[in-house]
Amino acid sequence: MDKKKVVVQLPAVANEAPVAQRYSLELESLDAIAEIFEVDGSDPETFLQGAHDADALITSWGINIDAQIIGGLQKCVVIGVGSVGVDMVDVDTATRAGIVVTNVPDVFIEEVADHTLMLLLAAGRRVKLMDKMVKEGYWYKGRPVLNEVPRLWGQTLGLISFGNVAKAVARRAKAFGMHVIAYDPYVSELKMTGEGVEPVTYTELLQRSDYLSVHPGLNEETRGMLSTAQFAMMKTGAVVINCGRGQVIDEAALIVALKEGKIGAAGLDVLEQEPPALDNPLIAMDNVILTPHAASATTRMRVETRRRAGREVALALKGKWPMSSVNPTVMPRVDLERWQPYPMERGPNR
Repeated sequence: MDKKKVVVQLPAVANEAPVAQRYSLELESLDAIAEIFEVDGSDPETFLQGAHDADALITSWGINIDAQIIGGLQKCVVIGVGSVGVDMVDVDTATRAGIVVTNVPDVFIEEVADHTLMLLLAAGRRVKLMDKMVKEGYWYKGRPVLNEVPRLWGQTLGLISFGNVAKAVARRAKAFGMHVIAYDPYVSELKMTGEGVEPVTYTELLQRSDYLSVHPGLNEETRGMLSTAQFAMMKTGAVVINCGRGQVIDEAALIVALKEGKIGAAGLDVLEQEPPALDNPLIAMDNVILTPHAASATTRMRVETRRRAGREVALALKGKWPMSSVNPTVMPRVDLERWQPYPMERGPNR
């Protein structure tokens, strides 16, 4: 039997090691049935020259797998995304084309939840400013600043979206004595209340949150969903945390809200533009803590993400439904064997 063709994008940095060595983790699942080919992803036309006859794609960076590319794929069965977010793939077009799109939703839940709590605590306790005061010799000015910050116990944490990471964040926040509320129109209220989380409307979430943590995937519904009007509805001095997708927040509106004091502080692992321009006002703000889109990074993250992406693609190429499809409605229309129940609860927020 001829092996299937799996296409990945040519790395931005040249690597002289053999392909089989560089992709050994993906090939743990794929080696018996497929070969991996690197293709130049500098533009859609060039990418399609090498990928038009691919049975599968694996991606998580670089060129967007948009309608043009999907339309040029002659026999692709599955697009495997090596991350939780799938905004680099036009999922709706893939679904219409009968292509399964998979992700890795449960590889680094705990890591991102830990990072979210780290940013929440650091932003809330103004750690960046406290550190600066010590280093610049203003030892006695720190306490007056924190005297104006309410203690964490009893504060309300609002979660936008209630997926796997948000659930893990809720459990951690409750251990700190926080009351947790959440808005997610695609998740049953019973799932929230089962975690001790109060389901609320979006307006109520904004009005009641002392801390707001942003978790939805990026799509047309969520892009810019936190902007001037939403910040105006929030409590003065509220803290905003984002370890999800940068474009969910209107960055210019957030900067204004921070400068005016409407938003008291922010902890951001993601930004609208990555990396940010060095003159981005957020960088210089003492009440903003930034990390370089690294919330998921640990010793196990990259290894397990690549293995999982390979396993998902291998299942589809073997004619079986993958463990994690972000477009499960495509399943009844493709020739894949149902070997386990598949979730239909992911919804448009994916």
